[in-house]
Amino acid sequence: MLFEEHRQALNDALDVAALPASDPDNIGAFPDQQARLFDIPDIREGLLDIYALRECQITSLIAQRNNQLGKVAPPSQRWLYELELWRRLNDCWHSDVPESLDNDDRDRLQRLIELKTQRLPKASWNALFGSSEWADSFSRASEPLAPQDSPPLDASLEALDYLRRATLNQFDPGWQPESSVLEGHLQTLQRTPLSARILRALQLAALRLEESRRLIDTALKDVDECPLQTADAPLLDLVRQRLMPYLQRLSTDGKRWLTAINALLEAHSVSRPAIDAYRREWLSLDAQNAPWQRFMKARKQHETSWQRLLSRCHSLATGS
Repeated sequence: MLFEEHRQALNDALDVAALPASDPDNIGAFPDQQARLFDIPDIREGLLDIYALRECQITSLIAQRNNQLGKVAPPSQRWLYELELWRRLNDCWHSDVPESLDNDDRDRLQRLIELKTQRLPKASWNALFGSSEWADSFSRASEPLAPQDSPPLDASLEALDYLRRATLNQFDPGWQPESSVLEGHLQTLQRTPLSARILRALQLAALRLEESRRLIDTALKDVDECPLQTADAPLLDLVRQRLMPYLQRLSTDGKRWLTAINALLEAHSVSRPAIDAYRREWLSLDAQNAPWQRFMKARKQHETSWQRLLSRCHSLATGS
């Protein structure tokens, strides 16, 4: 592995005994289903009351929701149902149907619209955070993204963007969701759990860079001359040709991914405290203890120490 090769090359070049490499901490456990979802109780209306609103074209839709398949539908499909029900109720309210209803049925229609309007953002949230595809993308069992891996970022970023646009446009009657497209994007995220793999890669890279930086700083502190030994050429080649390009790629991909994740979460008008806490600790681009900022700090400090090492050796070699 790249970091192991870099560590060995650094040890050989500096001739410094290094402590054994430590294991990086795993990412935090994704909140359980109860903590991340909203409880949305079913609305209990009598059959005669619903039948009185039959001109709103909701009776068959409600029947589908209440049948056996509807009761076990995945969260994403339940959201599509709630979305379609809200749209039919909203269209009905803005038609001439309310004028034909008696006062009780008109009030019932208005109450249903108001309640469904309030609950739709929660249904949208549950569609995302209740899906196994989304939860699996944060699996702690995932391996860190390895330097040689080239994950399909574009397809996964497209999936995140679709989910973001679906959230933002759910109250727009001009936007039409497609069930197959929605499920396809969720499956894309499940096939490659990039959230967990990128977070773990940031954790691993930060730890290894911190260890290497301490090794370099120790070597520079212990001697007043260039601490590089005769084995410096393999180290220089490895750092310039492999380590630095990988760190740049991880920086670019990590920022693109976390930016897209946060954009999706910000598109929701509701949230749950457990997810807010997870987001601050693991997904934030700004929190100092989150993987992104820790990686960026470790990368900057490593580059500073590396440049000090090269400058020391260059100055002694040239007599400057």
